[in-house]
Amino acid sequence: MTRLRIVHKTAYRYNQRVTLSYNEARMTPLTEPQQVVLESQVRVLPSQAAVSTYRDYWGTRVTAFDMQLPHEYLEVTSTTTVEVHRVERVPAEGSIVPWERLRGTEVQDQFSDWLPQSRLSGPGAEVLALVPEIARGLDPNAAAHAVFEWLRGEMRYMAGSTGVTTDAEQAWNQRQGVCQDLAHLAIGSLRSLGIPARYISGYLHPRSSADVGEVVAGQSHAWLEWWDGDWRSWDPTNHKPAGDFHVTVARGRDYRDVPPLKGILSGGGGSHLDVGVEIMRLA
Repeated sequence: MTRLRIVHKTAYRYNQRVTLSYNEARMTPLTEPQQVVLESQVRVLPSQAAVSTYRDYWGTRVTAFDMQLPHEYLEVTSTTTVEVHRVERVPAEGSIVPWERLRGTEVQDQFSDWLPQSRLSGPGAEVLALVPEIARGLDPNAAAHAVFEWLRGEMRYMAGSTGVTTDAEQAWNQRQGVCQDLAHLAIGSLRSLGIPARYISGYLHPRSSADVGEVVAGQSHAWLEWWDGDWRSWDPTNHKPAGDFHVTVARGRDYRDVPPLKGILSGGGGSHLDVGVEIMRLA
């Protein structure tokens, strides 16, 4: 078990005054069987913002706010204390579903959100031709791990090499990307085999050796979950399942379903963006 305190701050400084803006923040971690939010707060400045919360279609907690007074900056700060006890279960004998069931009507209907390729997950013709050979003769669980290992050898993590609109095929063609791209490419590869897969957005404490009470520069992070009879996790950037230092905020088909902050505004004339995540291990 790990108890973490996470402070995620996003600040926009506009070149010109904004007359009004409408925004959504997805920065509050989920409470679920493997993690519990002990306390959380989302603070918006200027304080005149009208703030509300709701759960979106995917179950993410969304802080919605609009600013209908002229403003020259916008700051959103999410502060959360969360307890994580994440256990990656070894598949029990007979628990992995066969390919015939994965491709059956019941599973197709049950996981209809997680099987079709999305705008960012389509890996392109080259990957679609290679993946079936990698999975040949393996059950769905072994096939997923074979795909992960293959992608590990093909792809390189490179900060700043892509943007939020980069899709899996573009990342594959340049053989590099960030956590978002590695997740999209793995998800698209699994979906092409008929394995349900979903995109996970959250936070990662990057240094397990940090002392209790030590503040470190954390990361907004992306990984994936796939279903082969049970939901299982994988972090393609770090080549391992999600653990006690991974904190889930949102699930979706791809990044477009889970951006930490998005909105529309009138005015502004451009802006300067400053984003920071600080994480402290409490226990």
